[in-house]
Amino acid sequence: MRVLILGGDGYLGWPTAMNLTASGHQVAVVDNYLRRNICREEDSEALFNVPNLHDRVKLWKEISGHKIDVHIGDLCEWDFISNLFIQTKPEAVIHYAEQPSAPYSMLNRNAATLTIKNNINVTTNIIFAVKKYASDAQIIKIGTMGEYGTPNIDIEEGWIDIEHKGRKQKFLYPRQAGSLYHTTKVMGTDLLWFYVRMWDLKVTDLMQGPVYGLHTDENQGNENLFPFFNYDELFGTVVNRFIVQAVAGYPLTVYGKGGQTRGYLDIRDTLQCVKLSMENPAKKGELRIFNQFVETFSVNQLADKIQQAGKRFNLDVQIKPLPNPRKEAEDHYYNPAHTGLLDLGLKPHYLTEDILSQMMETVLRYKDKIKKSSIFRGVKWQ
Repeated sequence: MRVLILGGDGYLGWPTAMNLTASGHQVAVVDNYLRRNICREEDSEALFNVPNLHDRVKLWKEISGHKIDVHIGDLCEWDFISNLFIQTKPEAVIHYAEQPSAPYSMLNRNAATLTIKNNINVTTNIIFAVKKYASDAQIIKIGTMGEYGTPNIDIEEGWIDIEHKGRKQKFLYPRQAGSLYHTTKVMGTDLLWFYVRMWDLKVTDLMQGPVYGLHTDENQGNENLFPFFNYDELFGTVVNRFIVQAVAGYPLTVYGKGGQTRGYLDIRDTLQCVKLSMENPAKKGELRIFNQFVETFSVNQLADKIQQAGKRFNLDVQIKPLPNPRKEAEDHYYNPAHTGLLDLGLKPHYLTEDILSQMMETVLRYKDKIKKSSIFRGVKWQ
């Protein structure tokens, strides 16, 4: 298939590009380096330097023989995205092109405005570009389990059947986002659902939990092909952050009671889920939603796992509860369904001590590059 990956420079976009070309697909990636620029501005850069897209693509071709086309530009600009779709003629559009950080979106008014403008405008432009230039293409959007919040009932897979005063109808599952970033994701889902109804688009929305990891089948043995590995409060996901904190001798930053529970998945499983969704597309006029995670853990459970894994490396990993800078439930019910991707053939990787040890071993090689001042910023939700 001809695949267009939007946000192809990112933590997930780049591994997806390698994975799909290794599977025989024709891939083009686009990015405007927004995340790189924000990280530089906020002094929250990744643990190690990552080559730019052109250099990564050259290296990947040398190693694998597979070609990836690179396009640099802003998807908020209609002229750019129009020319992009005319050139690439995509059969599948994978949408990673959003400002991806909840803490950054809550940093200040400028960060909030950037998040809203980028995330909503890009999604809108994608919808119109698909309608005009690639009406048979499926849009695969990376949503987030954070759209649902932490309701006191089971979380269904995107949809819920409601009976009210003797009548029944299926609705999008009620959502109650916990940050501005998550709110823009809710708005993105609503935009897609509107235009699915209006224009019979084909859309799969993957409600993804926090992702962890560095290693994929494609980058084994070559760290220049690794994705970004952020460990700061703004852009680092919790498992990745805790691994770096453990190596640096920085107490694990558990917020509040540490009972916050979410669904997590290995980066390799993100690649599987996207590929399965692409190769088994939604129907025309369908908004198909999958809850994309493998296991649920509380923050306390994660901290305990990483503390135990650290013993393999003689690391004295301390855990330090902090006053919670976020406005969130710290002890709650959490039971989300997640059967759709398993039914399509997902073969999960689980968060074992061996996986954590592999990550720690890699991070230890970069220990001297860890900036402890970047780990905790105390970005407050209120």
